[in-house]
Amino acid sequence: MPATPALIYKIATSASFAPARTVGHYAGMPIDAADGYMHFSTAAQLAETLRLHFKGHADLLLLAVRTADLEADLVWEPSRGGQLFPHLYGGPLPLTSVEWEQPISVDAEGNCALPEAVQ
Repeated sequence: MPATPALIYKIATSASFAPARTVGHYAGMPIDAADGYMHFSTAAQLAETLRLHFKGHADLLLLAVRTADLEADLVWEPSRGGQLFPHLYGGPLPLTSVEWEQPISVDAEGNCALPEAVQ
């Protein structure tokens, strides 16, 4: 596996993320609960994840998360096309691990302008 990136990215709906602001951690999207782990993407995987899974969603938040804060519970597993995707096991995402957040939307065709800070 190549070097672990400093940041990985979580896509959340504003509604699913709202309770996190009060409790200090994010429990994830419904798919995270169903799968038993929290899905993340690297910067290189982000545009395709948005295109495939979030077409037509206008009320999204992009969370940039420090991998160093999660290393003990972060597992890199093969998914789309054999690429290794970061998955968080062992509980919710502490908001102290979020470097920044930004609203994001995806049009009906799956196009999206990523924030300049995505690296």
